[in-house]
Amino acid sequence: MRGVVSNATPLIYLAKAGKIDLLKTAFEQVFIPEDVKREVVDKGKLLGEKDAYVVESAIAEGWIKVLAADPVEMPIMLDKGEEAVLSLAKQLGLEVVLVDEVSARSAAKLLGLTPRGTLFVLLMALKKKEIDLDEFLETLDQLISQGFRLKEEVYVETIKEARRIAAPEK
Repeated sequence: MRGVVSNATPLIYLAKAGKIDLLKTAFEQVFIPEDVKREVVDKGKLLGEKDAYVVESAIAEGWIKVLAADPVEMPIMLDKGEEAVLSLAKQLGLEVVLVDEVSARSAAKLLGLTPRGTLFVLLMALKKKEIDLDEFLETLDQLISQGFRLKEEVYVETIKEARRIAAPEK
């Protein structure tokens, strides 16, 4: 099965930046557990967050699928949504999970999953020429201005990688 299971953070910030379609381009099918849908769409709509409606629309279009997750034992304590993401990935036999939080990334590795995050989606879009370097940098700045937290060294490494990807081949 092709696809990815996503936690709330990549959905929220890509939607806020107007780039949620990059998820569809990168993975074709995106799965989210019911807990993540409640967090992003239901709570987001109550708070009047525009991104909640963007994610809800992607669910209605059918390329984001909401599924029930049968819990698996976690190697470390996580919040409900993160546990559900990792559990759903194991349930579906998918290797890649989209999680940005350090604890969830660690747990994913311990469960034999490959954690990726929001920045990975942007780098993949750049690699596939869905966006150019300027759009990549603008989106990265937009994410940060919307509250996306990023360590300085990760920011620097991400920009270096983006420049490497965008550099013309010699």
